Amino acid sequence: MCGICCCVILTGIGADEQLAGYSSHCVRFQSLGLEGLNEEIAMELGRISPRNLGCDDRVIGDHGKEARFPILGENVVSFLNSLPVWEKADLSLPPGLSEKLLLRLPAVELGLTTSALLLKPAMQFGSRIAKLEKTDEKASDKCGRLQILP
Repeated sequence: MCGICCCVILTGIGADEQLAGYSSHCVRFQSLGLEGLNEEIAMELGRISPRNLGCDDRVIGDHGKEARFPILGENVVSFLNSLPVWEKADLSLPPGLSEKLLLRLPAVELGLTTSALLLKPAMQFGSRIAKLEKTDEKASDKCGRLQILP
């Protein structure tokens, strides 16, 4: 063991929302084209704070670390918003190739081909934890176990 302790975690939060990484982006693209995809990306980015950031920050903080969100930095968001959507995703390609192009292509150039082409399940779905207690629960559902009873 090297004895080095990390206090800050750099996360990739915001990449899926801004670079068409969700299946809902593909559905919108197939039904409404590039305009629909742009609307879906804007909607996802607009709700990232109440939907994701608090939970992710608490999980990271619970492990004694501080979270940083470089992909949600003001300059990065402005830059990504300035690009046409077809430079961020080509949803005519299969999943793992089509979304998050601005991250996948440099990874391939760096020789990280296998990693660059992997699909990333959301934390709660990849670990199957969301299905342990309630099999029909969706990520957008409010957890009844945590709501205040009348």
